[in-house]
Amino acid sequence: MKLSARGIAVLLASTAAVAVAAPPASRPAPVASQAAAPITAASLATTRQKASYVVGFDISQMIQPIAQDFDAGAFQAGVADVIAGKPPAMTRERAGEINQLLMKRIAARQGQSKEAPPAVSKAEVGRLVAMDLGPGLASIRDEIDLPLVYRALSGLLAGQQAVLDEATRNAVRAEFSTSVKQKVEAQRAAQAGVNKAAGERFLAENRTKKGVFTTPSGLQYMVLRQGAGARPKPTDRVRVNYHGTLLDGTVFDSSYERGGQPVEFKLDQVIPGWTEGVSMMPVGAKYRFWVPSDLAYGEKGAGAQIGPNSALVFDVELLAVSP
Repeated sequence: MKLSARGIAVLLASTAAVAVAAPPASRPAPVASQAAAPITAASLATTRQKASYVVGFDISQMIQPIAQDFDAGAFQAGVADVIAGKPPAMTRERAGEINQLLMKRIAARQGQSKEAPPAVSKAEVGRLVAMDLGPGLASIRDEIDLPLVYRALSGLLAGQQAVLDEATRNAVRAEFSTSVKQKVEAQRAAQAGVNKAAGERFLAENRTKKGVFTTPSGLQYMVLRQGAGARPKPTDRVRVNYHGTLLDGTVFDSSYERGGQPVEFKLDQVIPGWTEGVSMMPVGAKYRFWVPSDLAYGEKGAGAQIGPNSALVFDVELLAVSP
C-alpha cells in the first residue's frame, strides 16, 4: 500500500541521499516494549526525542484508515529487515494483492461497498507498510530514536491523545527537516568530490587502452560492432537497446534486463554524452561509451544510484533512426 502524508513526507522525502550514502546497519532496529510507560510532553526533553515522537505521530496519521488491519510488531520487524539490508518479505505481486484487499476493506468500512470485507493478515499489512516506509526510516535512523517512534505509534493507534500540540509538531518538523537537509547536502558534497576524482582517474587510464577513442569533449568510446546504416542527427528520433552501469559495474538501467525491449527518444533530449555519442553511430552499430560526469548528470546525479559527479558506462546498440 503506497502511503503518503503531510508530515512524514517532509521528514523522510529529503533524506533519500542519506540512504545512498550510508550503508545498511549491521544491527537490526530494537523492537519497542509494549509495556513501556506512556509518553508525556515532559518526557520529550530533547530535540531528538521530539522528532522521534513526531515521526511516530505522522506514521499513525498515515495508517489510520488501516489501523485495525495493522500489526505494529510486524511493521517493526519489517523496518529492521530494511535496515539490515534483507530482501523484502513479500513479492511485489503479493504486496499488490494485500493492497487490493485493504482497499476493499476501507470501502466496506466507509459504506462505499455492500460486499463483505475480505480477510487480511495483519502481519502482512505491517510488513507491507514497512516496505513503503522502511527505506525512509532507515535513512534517518541515526537522527531519531526508533524505539520511541514505535512507542509513539503504538500508543496513538491505541487511542492515546497527542502529547505535542500542532504548533509544536510543525516547529519540530521544520527544525528536523532543515537539520537533515543540511546533513544530506554535506554528504553529497563530500561524495561529489570523491566521485569526481575517481572518474578522472579512471578515464585517464582508460583512454590509454587499445581500441578506446576520446573526443574533444572528453567522451570515450569503443566500437563493439560496426554498422552500415545512417547516422542520426541530434534532432532525430532513435531506437536503441542499452545497458548502463557505474564504474564499479553496478547496473542502474538496462533495456536488456527489461526483456530486451528497445526504447525510443529524441536524441537532443538526453544527456550530452548520449547526444554526442549516438550521433557518431551508424544504424546497426554497437558502441561502448565512457561518459564523464559533466556529460552525464553532473553534480545533481540522478535517482538513488547515480551519485553526484558520477562517470557512467553505456553499451548502446542503435537499431533505427527517424526524423
